[in-house]
Amino acid sequence: MALHIYNSYVRTKELFEPHTEGHVGMYVCGPTVSGESHLGHARPYITFDLVYRYLTAKNYKVRYVRNITDAGHFEEEGREAEDKVSKKAQIEKMEPMELVQKYTNLFHWAMKQFNCIEPSIEPTATGHIVEQIGMIEDIISKGYAYEVNGSVYFDVKKYATTHDYGKLSGRVIDELLDANNRAEVSRALDGQQEKRDTADFALWKAAPPEHIMRWKSPWGEGFPGWHIECSAMATKYLGAQFDIHGGGMDLLFPHHESEIAQSTICNHTAPVKYWMHNNMITINGRKMGKSYNNVIKLTELFSGNHPLLAQAFHPMTVRFFILQSHYRSTLDFSSEALTASEKALKRLWDAHVILQKMPVTPDAVAQDVELDSKINHWLSEFEVFMDDDFSTPKVIANMFEMAPIINAMKDGLIASNAISSYTLQLMKDKFVLFLEQIFGLQDISNNSNSILTPVMELLLEIRKEAKASKDFATSDKIRNQLTAMGIVIKDEKDGNTSWGLA
Repeated sequence: MALHIYNSYVRTKELFEPHTEGHVGMYVCGPTVSGESHLGHARPYITFDLVYRYLTAKNYKVRYVRNITDAGHFEEEGREAEDKVSKKAQIEKMEPMELVQKYTNLFHWAMKQFNCIEPSIEPTATGHIVEQIGMIEDIISKGYAYEVNGSVYFDVKKYATTHDYGKLSGRVIDELLDANNRAEVSRALDGQQEKRDTADFALWKAAPPEHIMRWKSPWGEGFPGWHIECSAMATKYLGAQFDIHGGGMDLLFPHHESEIAQSTICNHTAPVKYWMHNNMITINGRKMGKSYNNVIKLTELFSGNHPLLAQAFHPMTVRFFILQSHYRSTLDFSSEALTASEKALKRLWDAHVILQKMPVTPDAVAQDVELDSKINHWLSEFEVFMDDDFSTPKVIANMFEMAPIINAMKDGLIASNAISSYTLQLMKDKFVLFLEQIFGLQDISNNSNSILTPVMELLLEIRKEAKASKDFATSDKIRNQLTAMGIVIKDEKDGNTSWGLA
């Protein structure tokens, strides 16, 4: 079967043909580690973990690169440019790289709870300053960037005269360039008056005296623009051209549009063959955002400690909830919807467990040919649906078609020899392959502490950090209050900490 992927660049599904047969290069924009990951972050990383798993199941050798943005992520859309990492470090009274390490660890912890496979390479922006400066120098030498007061900007207008700027995002270049004339006040914003045009974007920003994170460059001390980071890291590890670039739809513009422009000038070719974008998560029909006070951090989701949550939810429930919708569709979150997903996952997993325990009688012939044929048809559609742009909801729907049949066979309402031994074994194998290996789901019903486990791991990590910083008051408080709740923790000789119910 042939895989087809919806390519955001051409807005249609295309046959997937990697640059090198049998090999796939995939880059996914990683988190900005200036704060804790929230529900909105769960969708892209679960989505592209699924893509990674399915491509691997189809026997592709995948190099999956997912970066960590740990510096220079600033915004210029109607407000003063800011470095999120430096700003948050000042608020939390931490060294920037101390803050980065804290939230990188927390992000990795969350991905582990979701059973996401680690990427092949996880480069950091701060670890690739040399490569970014090299790309900027190259762009300047080719006449597509200019330096002003120690900052460097990409010349969008010049690029657009010979390239299709705006094609990915659907932005009309003339409208972007006309922004100059709509409001003079926009030119008075910090840094905006330096640009030849408001559509231009920063490749490098001069660091003001109070800016903590700064590097030497040919243009003075400063820090990189957000967009150049991904271009540099993707080029280094995947080459001038690679197969898949993933991320959320909110990155279409300006981030991914800018990546295309930068990389095209440096490498003389469009960098990506297939652009993939997952849609957004809304909460009760409203976009998730701090201004709406509806952002749910992953630790809050797992513990239930949020006013929008009726209970705590296991990471596998969240993963299943996300996979129940196609990655390109809007996904509306509510506590009720997640509760329904929890029940649905339990029904499906119970059927999966029952199925795996069923004995296979060698060479058994189907006594119910119609039922046998129906099950084979449902199973054959698993690959068909996944090859149609990763249609996980349809695969799950077919599994639910078979769940009551599995239960009926267990209860004796359908004879065990109703289907052939071939069909029963195929059903067993397909459920393991798709539920466990491709969908990445795990059993949560047999572990009474399934929800407690990720919360405990987080608490023990916080306690470990407190002890390392000699904050023994916090360390002892965590231990004593857990003991009072009937949870005993034990510090091992190897430095690790174990826990259990008293």
